[in-house]
Amino acid sequence: MLLEKILQSQGFGSRKQCQSLIKQGMVKIAGEVCDQPKMQIDPQNLQFQVGQQHALYREQVYIALNKPQGYECSHQAQYHFSVFELFPEYLRERGIQTVGRLDQDTTGLILLTDDGKFLQALTHPKKHVDKEYWLTTADPITSEQIQQLEQGVELRNEKGIFQATQLQQTSEHELCMTIHQGVYHQVKRMLAAVGNKVTELHRHRVGKFALPEELKHGEWIYLTPEQVELATVRTKD
Repeated sequence: MLLEKILQSQGFGSRKQCQSLIKQGMVKIAGEVCDQPKMQIDPQNLQFQVGQQHALYREQVYIALNKPQGYECSHQAQYHFSVFELFPEYLRERGIQTVGRLDQDTTGLILLTDDGKFLQALTHPKKHVDKEYWLTTADPITSEQIQQLEQGVELRNEKGIFQATQLQQTSEHELCMTIHQGVYHQVKRMLAAVGNKVTELHRHRVGKFALPEELKHGEWIYLTPEQVELATVRTKD
């Protein structure tokens, strides 16, 4: 694969911009400057350097972000920061997209990718990939409310019944629950439907991939192939 094409595929600019970077001696492989844009390079497991940026060639990227409050899952955020501001420019240039969205006041696991098939696998309504949330409520959670959530509730302007599973009440105002769809404001609307209100919301898990404990708010990691597979696992048909 041409060196200039490798740089372009990894988000380091247009073809001409990548050619310029190479000719300026900004690109190194194994510590050696590579200044020939047409040089043929095997991209598999390729580690390279562009300026001060060290990179590993990735045909496609899969990312887990611990989303902080005050960030919108949009490239054109209107009222808050954009989650894409948390990433280096070369990843934004690759066209990474969030897999679904979290509200600006919701924290926790959000996946991002430039792989359209992966995005479709997690967001298609028929896929029913689990999403586990930890939430705090304004009023004490009652056994009747938990029973209603397990049996399913109707949501205005939505078709069908929306159920929660694996409900675990951890305190008077705290609840862990799993949902299998992904409609707009689903968790908040489900709690409102049973007569309560969500005051804090955190997503902990997608599929069988849980947010790593060591990942702080605003931090992100590349997913391994095994973690990508875990994120697509369905536990309910």
